[in-house]
Amino acid sequence: MGVSYYVVDAFVDGPSGVPGEAQLRWGGLSGNPAGVCLLEASLPAALMQQIAAENNLAETAFVLPNGDDYDLRWFTPTTEIDLCGHATLASAFVLHNFTENRADTYRFHTQSGLLTVTPRGELLEMDFPAWPLRPVEITARMRQAVGGILEAQLARDLILVLGDEAAVRGYQPDFAALAAIPESFGVAITAPGDSADYVTRFFAPGEGIPEDPVTGSLQSELIPFWAARLGKDTLTARQLSRRGGTLHCEYHGERVKIAGRARLYLTGEICV
Repeated sequence: MGVSYYVVDAFVDGPSGVPGEAQLRWGGLSGNPAGVCLLEASLPAALMQQIAAENNLAETAFVLPNGDDYDLRWFTPTTEIDLCGHATLASAFVLHNFTENRADTYRFHTQSGLLTVTPRGELLEMDFPAWPLRPVEITARMRQAVGGILEAQLARDLILVLGDEAAVRGYQPDFAALAAIPESFGVAITAPGDSADYVTRFFAPGEGIPEDPVTGSLQSELIPFWAARLGKDTLTARQLSRRGGTLHCEYHGERVKIAGRARLYLTGEICV
């Protein structure tokens, strides 16, 4: 059985869409690569996990039609996760550009409930839950992993607030020390930005993601936090990984909107 497979860069800085002259002029690759598998029938979870490990991207998404909607699951190389932003954006991009089922809004049934993605010109806008953070004590393990911590906040992920963009950009990750922090799925560092309203980087070495290029789901935690700190509900975020990426964010109480551009990198077929 063959499975249609796409690799899409999500939250890219340059032009979106299918590669062409504009993309070639833009130059280097940015954003977060996601694998997207379009399924015609369900696959066993163990097989999806093996495919994700073989793909060896931060996440591989599996999309299965469900009436006019879709079931959506995400796997890292080592585990299934309950929410992923860039692979959701990539899935909507593939459906919008490479299937006949084009829609004004794409509806995905996931472990985190119903998620929607709406095309907005060159942007794809996701509607995600907002996750409130709570302050926690800065521990010795946190300080060993990351220097210059001003405060620590926790929801799904541990959020470590640093002083400025330069501190986030210049951080040299100690993956063993980051993996030794037991409090969360992943560890993010963040600060007010010079190039955006806020900047961040994200690490989940214990889940097969040493440093994630651009993390959409993290904004479920950071948008409410920075909206309150900065006194504004519309924000721009930059993830300062080696590839980098831009997220356009809005705070709506119990929900957040996260928008970005996507660009096709690869198409193929997985033989299973």
